[in-house]
Amino acid sequence: MDVVSDAISAVRVGRPSSDRMRVDGSWCVRFAPYDGAGFHVVLEGGCWLLPDGGPPVSLGAGDAVLLPHGTGHVIADSPADTGAVARAVPFESVRAAWRRTGPRGGDAGGTVEMLCGKYRLDRSRAHPLMAELPAVVHLPNRVGSHPELRSAIDLLGRELGGQRPGGGVAVPSLLDLLLVYMIRSWLTADGTEGSWPAVLGDPVAAAALRALHADPAAPWTNERLAAEAGVSRPTLARRFTALVGRPPMAYLTWWRLNLAAGLLRSTEDPLAAVARRVGYGTPYALSHAFSREFGTTPGRYRAREAAGAAPAG
Repeated sequence: MDVVSDAISAVRVGRPSSDRMRVDGSWCVRFAPYDGAGFHVVLEGGCWLLPDGGPPVSLGAGDAVLLPHGTGHVIADSPADTGAVARAVPFESVRAAWRRTGPRGGDAGGTVEMLCGKYRLDRSRAHPLMAELPAVVHLPNRVGSHPELRSAIDLLGRELGGQRPGGGVAVPSLLDLLLVYMIRSWLTADGTEGSWPAVLGDPVAAAALRALHADPAAPWTNERLAAEAGVSRPTLARRFTALVGRPPMAYLTWWRLNLAAGLLRSTEDPLAAVARRVGYGTPYALSHAFSREFGTTPGRYRAREAAGAAPAG
């Protein structure tokens, strides 16, 4: 695994969902704040995104937009005017009608067709790369830009456009791929602000992160990691700490404990097995470090997470 794959995997829970919608005329719908990430892809026509607390964003055909922190927003046929946001109807109230409309033949001037969807995320274990994403990631459709993202959008649109054999497997997989490509496109776009594009673009920090994420349970030391990155120990410590925000071994400890939390939540492995998988020699050593990081013991954390995941009733 690499740092981007791990950052996404650490927060992704459940299955993503999406709908292919088609609408025309005058319209304005609201998407409530969501404990996850929302996205829209415009397949035809154009519309406006009006995020809570942010400026309007014009979306054209082929544009993709990710709201990685679940920001509430309005999608409308025109930019906001006095009272437009207040008049927006909940998306859930028009969802079925928009889906039933279906593709039309001939010239449907003013028609907007788009993919709307969301991902469930567990923010309690968010990697700083994910936390750094802006409230709105707008990826305009420009010739030659983001070819993988364009291909994923095209494939997803085709799958959602009809009942195809295997679609129940294909669509969730394509949605997961879409999330990866949107984040990758943000990381590599010109003018992207934030520390993590710089981290992943730095040969020393990136090499060290690749090594740690490839085998977090290995008996890493600063000397061994510096040799892996091809620099001296002081150089590694200086560049890694300046870019990532914490020293290499502190980052490794934090990441191991987040991996342990994920295993406690998703498996029934005994604590000794979890400790071995994340690089701790004994269950006691893991328990001590885990309690310091999370403020509770591994056993209580597992019980709490299991109770939270259990269906009501």
